[in-house]
Amino acid sequence: MIPANRIPYLSDIGLLIGRLAVGVVFVAHGWQKLNDMGHGNVTKFFESVDVPMASLSAYYATWVELAGGIALIVGVVTPIVGLLLAIDMAGAFLFVHKGNGMFVADNGYELVLALGGTAILLALAGAGRFSVDGLLFNRAAAPENQGAAA
Repeated sequence: MIPANRIPYLSDIGLLIGRLAVGVVFVAHGWQKLNDMGHGNVTKFFESVDVPMASLSAYYATWVELAGGIALIVGVVTPIVGLLLAIDMAGAFLFVHKGNGMFVADNGYELVLALGGTAILLALAGAGRFSVDGLLFNRAAAPENQGAAA
């Protein structure tokens, strides 16, 4: 097997695919809260599961999922967005899914775990070269220059 560091940009392609996939899921859930459910219904649901400051939490969940998902897709402020989305998923786990077992079919934490884990991964790894963050802040040498003697 060829080591990933021997193929230029392989990890950046992986980060791009992960950002796109998870970003689309977060956008869909944020849009669902905003457009389909509405703030009042999200707040009522949050109250029913004892989420603290239900109205404020409903705004947070809606907008961090919608705007955060878009930010992941384009790869802007990815470490911050990843952290905010991980916090969102921690709340979903604690208040809604943890007592229901693993599987999403039983309202379990399967999806929350995958989304939250990926959000943490992106917060720590960053967006990669193929992103707005990569265009603005990438100080790494191009793969063909890495390992060259100074």
